[in-house]
Amino acid sequence: FGIVEDLETCAQKIHEAEAIFVSCFTEPFSYGLLKNPGTCGADIVCGEGQSFGLGQSFGGPGLGLFASRNEFLRSMPGRLVGQTVDADGQRGFVLTLSTREQHIRREKATSNICSNQGICAMTAAAYMASLGGSGIRKVARQNYDKANYFRQVMIEAGARPVFDSPIFNEFVLSFESDFAPVRETLAAKGIIAGLDISCFYPEMKNAYLFCATESVHRQILDEIAAEVAQ
Repeated sequence: FGIVEDLETCAQKIHEAEAIFVSCFTEPFSYGLLKNPGTCGADIVCGEGQSFGLGQSFGGPGLGLFASRNEFLRSMPGRLVGQTVDADGQRGFVLTLSTREQHIRREKATSNICSNQGICAMTAAAYMASLGGSGIRKVARQNYDKANYFRQVMIEAGARPVFDSPIFNEFVLSFESDFAPVRETLAAKGIIAGLDISCFYPEMKNAYLFCATESVHRQILDEIAAEVAQ
């Protein structure tokens, strides 16, 4: 739901119980602004990396991102790429810890991955390299600012926030009257306004998930809010 969780508190309670803290995320761009899970105490981190330059393509292919502390490294799935130096002293990258892979370990392998994921990983790496650290921070800031602006103008137009927690680029709103006709009106204008989440969460009637990213102009956000206010 776009909620920014308090990972440091989660890490403290989980580690007090002598358990492993696995943190999952849906939007990696958020870490352009927020503390990353490892800094907050997570032991294993996984999530979706589709927004790093990959098309939506009607749901796929996506990019699975996975990281862990060194103590879990040899149990990790997926290929691991390490940095090295070649015979001429040039920096290079090679597959490392290959004894985990199926061509060596056969049925005991912990890494079984196809080349299609390699294509997605290379695309994401090129995208992040083209943006650089400052570019990623700028995109993250746009996501944060636009989503919070959108949420505020929708509340002013009469919508109600379902959660009070801080958000990144998604949020859930509910409406006193049926929002479906408003959504249909906006759809006729080429604007997809919100995802009805009641089909996934029946207890959340007339509640919709909204998202605002760097690719959406504020004019569109204002137009949605104006339609809600009518």
